[in-house]
Amino acid sequence: MTTNTPDRARTRFPGISSRAYEHPADRSALVALRGLTGFDTVLRRLSGLISERALRLMFLGGAVRVGENQFHHLNDMVRDACYILDMPEVPEVYVRQFPVPNAMAIGSDRPFIVINTGLLDLLDDEETRFVVGHEVGHILSGHAVYRTMMEILIQLGARLSWLPLGNVAIGAILIGLNEWFRKAELSSDRAGLLTGQDVDAAKRTMMKLAGGTRLHEMSSEAFLEQARQYDAAGDVRDGLLKFLNLLPQTHPYAVIRFAELDRWAKGPEYERILAGDYPRRADDASAKFTDEVREAANSYRESWERSADPFIGKVRSAAEGAASAAGGLFDRISRRDSGPTGNSN
Repeated sequence: MTTNTPDRARTRFPGISSRAYEHPADRSALVALRGLTGFDTVLRRLSGLISERALRLMFLGGAVRVGENQFHHLNDMVRDACYILDMPEVPEVYVRQFPVPNAMAIGSDRPFIVINTGLLDLLDDEETRFVVGHEVGHILSGHAVYRTMMEILIQLGARLSWLPLGNVAIGAILIGLNEWFRKAELSSDRAGLLTGQDVDAAKRTMMKLAGGTRLHEMSSEAFLEQARQYDAAGDVRDGLLKFLNLLPQTHPYAVIRFAELDRWAKGPEYERILAGDYPRRADDASAKFTDEVREAANSYRESWERSADPFIGKVRSAAEGAASAAGGLFDRISRRDSGPTGNSN
């Protein structure tokens, strides 16, 4: 159960829906998937039968299960995160001896968290708390479940790769899924911030993931400026190269995550949630896919408008030109159909 008391005063969010912190592009995809009656249940059971038992046994046999008597402090952090985000159950957590700093939430029926020792060695307590909240956010959103579903669909689709243009189609699916997963990481970064409620710790985590433990050699202001320079770097060719570099990545680059967290923490949405104004889980069933798609489109447009990337500028100009041309075409068709008097007879 999650009815323990956190080790310091943090705002708790009773009944909070994951929609409160999800990036609009991530949220629209999740709302669509949640609306597919039966699809969720069937693939959840299928993925659990295929892989989850084996995965759980692998970590039970080869890693350390976190609990009251093992990694007690980490166990308290997980319980605190679940208490703050009002998770009904505390997921199992395993610590795995592996030098690469990483953590993940996996599984579908009963998702669990795996944290590498490389990450624990890299981060201090508040930074670790941010990561724990990030992973709990993945579980609360259902990312572990839906990502497992998508992996199954990709595997099924791969069997059709012998068809003409089959590999092209699968590649397009992967590009789309990776874009979704990158936005899911931004969503869970926000969940981590809501859990720890320590903006500086969240930012330090990104800096350490990029540059290691030597924080005395780094500056948060300089790192944010680096993010701005990355956004605006070079010409259209460089913008295209950045786009191509990012396509196979499941995580945004650390400077991008840093800048996104900084922007969200300074915005009104974070303050509203802390003040208790957020979507409730009880209302998830009434969330409309069309509204979420509109929000996702607005989010992309706003990000394009903020961006100083010359390549994004060209894409934006082309998109706006196409929209303008389409609007003019529809206007002409409308005038033609209505006739000179404005009547359609």
